[in-house]
Amino acid sequence: MDWKKHLSVLSSPQWWWSWFMIVIGCTLLATGYVLFISPYNIVPGGVYGAGIVLHNIFPDIQVGTFGYMFDIVLLILAFIVFGPRFGSKTVVAALLTPGIMNLITYLVYPNKEAMDALDPAQLLGGVLNMSDHLMLTTIVGAVVLGVGVGLVVKEQATTGGTDIVAMMLQKYCKMTFSSGVLVADSLVVLAGLLVIGCGIGTGGEISKDAWQLPLYSLIAIYISSRVLAYMLDGASYDRIIFIVTSHHNEEFRKYILEEMDRSGTYIKTNGMYTNAEKEMIFLVVPRHELTRVQRAVREYDPKAFMVVANAYNTFGEGFKPMPEKHELENM
Repeated sequence: MDWKKHLSVLSSPQWWWSWFMIVIGCTLLATGYVLFISPYNIVPGGVYGAGIVLHNIFPDIQVGTFGYMFDIVLLILAFIVFGPRFGSKTVVAALLTPGIMNLITYLVYPNKEAMDALDPAQLLGGVLNMSDHLMLTTIVGAVVLGVGVGLVVKEQATTGGTDIVAMMLQKYCKMTFSSGVLVADSLVVLAGLLVIGCGIGTGGEISKDAWQLPLYSLIAIYISSRVLAYMLDGASYDRIIFIVTSHHNEEFRKYILEEMDRSGTYIKTNGMYTNAEKEMIFLVVPRHELTRVQRAVREYDPKAFMVVANAYNTFGEGFKPMPEKHELENM
């Protein structure tokens, strides 16, 4: 073992900052659930959404405790199925979040009865009771969840949960990862509809508006996913542009190089139908420069074929710097 290397990593400000941001992200995630999501039975998927559903059946067990039950089992299964692919950051984030969640729950409710009921009227002495503003608490809670998860994911970690379920569905059911997450979260929301909306398994009195809660849950899932995308990729993506032309246009080349101060790549191609030689230009530009390229193509070669797509990450001169080695390591 290279002790000097490990000591240099431990003494690095980036290492400490990374762990600090993970703790902040886990704290925000836990706070979002305790203050804005759990008291109103909003079920935004994931293991904590499942915890909210089960808390309605077993009120003596807190949502964070259910999170521990799910996360520990899923992490063990993941190590068995995938091997040690999950770094220490993911393990810590998955186990830290439910602990913080239980701690905050203990601090914001006056007694055990209020904790078991997750009564928003007793949350911080009723100061934060948003029972009459469910849309507002859904939006605020979803934003806080998205920011919290975003901070964790930006440090090359995850909070476990449905990510692991999605990986297993991908491996054994041949689903894409995103489809696996959608299936897992959808099942949790459906369980919320049956237990909270219809009262199946609770035996308690159901509010006439309880069936609306899964709709708020879907809104929370959408908003948190959009906030997460913003956290990871910024307000907009760069644009990948493929321009297929029938001839080399020197004026267009000069416009890209000199007027826009950009560069691109020529790729020799053949038309499938005509078998004629063509020239394809591969170009990446920031979103706000897309219109300039479109105008130039219209001017220099109006018959050109152009495809525009999103670039989720662009590294190199003129864009983001290439990540350092320590940033790519899942510690």
